[in-house]
Amino acid sequence: MLNAINTLLVVVDVQGKLAHLMHNRESLFKRLKSAICGAQILDLPILLTEQYPEGMGGTTPEISALLKDVMPISKTSFSCCGSEAFMAALKQIGRYQVLLAGIEAHVCVQQTALDLLDDGYEVQVLADAVSSRDPENRTLAFDRMRDAGAIVTSTEAALFELMRKSEGPAFKQILNLVK
Repeated sequence: MLNAINTLLVVVDVQGKLAHLMHNRESLFKRLKSAICGAQILDLPILLTEQYPEGMGGTTPEISALLKDVMPISKTSFSCCGSEAFMAALKQIGRYQVLLAGIEAHVCVQQTALDLLDDGYEVQVLADAVSSRDPENRTLAFDRMRDAGAIVTSTEAALFELMRKSEGPAFKQILNLVK
């Protein structure tokens, strides 16, 4: 089970025009916002990556507005783990349960999940906060990540698992996020 002391959120490459070409884009953006705001409410560290931002553009304004205090980690490898800066930030945070959100499921998210699993991290993929342009690629990516040992879950399930109790101000804030 997820534990707020051991968990961080990684938001992968929600950038430029590509982000707006995702399958079920409106739902994706809603769940990404819920995941980010929920992580902030629960004081989870957040890492944000951008795939070759010089060519693909920066993180979409809808997402970057929520992450003003988070410096994006630029990368050229599809897997976040191929970035020395990402791995250094991950090691500095020192948590071993990783929530993955972002795009595209079958490329950067999948390769990151597989590498994290190989490195001994527990990986939970927020299925409703992950997408691809083609829904079939998304489905195949979830199958592959699950087969490799990742848990495929929802944003709401992960947030409630992290809270453990239906009490206090965090519960009310999270409840409002997922309504």
